[in-house]
Amino acid sequence: MTQGYLGIEFDCPWHLGARFMTKVPALCALLLVLSAPTALAESEQPLLITIPRMTADAALQIAGASLHHCRQQGVQIAVTVVDRDGAPVVILRDVLAPALTLKISQGKAYTAASFNTPTSQLVGRFSDDSLATVGNLVTTAGGVPITAAGAILGGVGVSGAPSGDTDEACAQAGVDAVGVDLEMASP
Repeated sequence: MTQGYLGIEFDCPWHLGARFMTKVPALCALLLVLSAPTALAESEQPLLITIPRMTADAALQIAGASLHHCRQQGVQIAVTVVDRDGAPVVILRDVLAPALTLKISQGKAYTAASFNTPTSQLVGRFSDDSLATVGNLVTTAGGVPITAAGAILGGVGVSGAPSGDTDEACAQAGVDAVGVDLEMASP
């Protein structure tokens, strides 16, 4: 009997070769363990990253401030706040805002978060219909990104005002309502 790797005994007609082969996995494991710290030091890439996320309370404050700003102008709107991935966090629709404004506000918020730019800056940018097949993108004024300390947190989109400029002013009012708090909370 020959004792192999992990103390397992086995019959082997080539005792010398078997002893050598049982040592190979142990040698490879030892080399891997010894070289791991050097490989990590060379790459200097963390294994985990921290991504700031906006809370639902912050999203609700943004949506409420946007709605309030438009109401002060006598405009009934829908407002959507999305997270950095474009997923809706808060959706509000004023009583007289048409149902269609829900989908449009969500598209504006998604687009602003995806491109990290106000949607008014995207008007006419894709005139060749290069993004026509990409769902949920709305490239009309009314969406603004939500950022803090250089990180994209999400987007807010407003729809229902007589013009995209008014939609965007309401969306920006929502972001401005919590902007300082978001900056202060940033790591």
